Amino acid sequence: MILNGKMALVTGGGTGIGAAIARRFVQDGAKVCISGRRREKLEETAASVPEGSITVCPGDVSKHEDIKRMVEQTLEFGGKLDILVNCAAGGTGGSVTEISPEEWQAVLDVNLTGPLLLMKESIPHMIENGGGSIINIASIAGLRCLPGSPGYCTTKAALIMLTKQVALDYGPQKVRCNVVCPGGTITDRTKQMMVPLSERLGTDLAGGYSHWARNVPLRRAAEPGEIAGMCSYLASDESSFMTGAELVIDGGNTIVDVQGIGD
Repeated sequence: MILNGKMALVTGGGTGIGAAIARRFVQDGAKVCISGRRREKLEETAASVPEGSITVCPGDVSKHEDIKRMVEQTLEFGGKLDILVNCAAGGTGGSVTEISPEEWQAVLDVNLTGPLLLMKESIPHMIENGGGSIINIASIAGLRCLPGSPGYCTTKAALIMLTKQVALDYGPQKVRCNVVCPGGTITDRTKQMMVPLSERLGTDLAGGYSHWARNVPLRRAAEPGEIAGMCSYLASDESSFMTGAELVIDGGNTIVDVQGIGD
């Protein structure tokens, strides 16, 4: 119970990695406020844990008024705010010449401005409470490019640097800030990507994931719970001397020589 007595706010908590983090936090003793745009998904996550351990706050991280409401509900539910996890994210395809200004702005609002405003609203409460832990969920797409994804990759790279800036500025007030960079993970979003790939390959969803991860050293995608475990550690006092860290959980993806020079 390494999070016993702690209160967390997790965005994107209705599905995928965010839902797994919320469940792991509860398992490890925390109370959690989860936010997301779809109430039904949030309620499914809440129903999967003991009653009274999660409160649901539907909202959009691209809207400052919703962000303020998320923080307020967290404080009402738990009386304080110890942990913030910025997991909500979005993205759109299209190269620089294809993406519209409106699409670009939408990705910035969700993936970068949203986390910034959530930290802006949360940090004063953490300082008042003697400190806290912020965990930003970026991606290996913030470390290397994906085809046709300038908005997603750019915002995830910027979130990594924003994490380090917050760690530098608020470390003296005992607010830690770290960033997790997952590789391919089995979520509703990636399943949507796998369907057309699987159909082209004439295989099932598992076959699609296997093909997708064929050059990853561990030869598979991650389960959301494998990302959640690291987040629980970062949220806990076990990681009390960690801040500004960039943690890659990708099955070895980013160490692969894509040109095959080592063959």
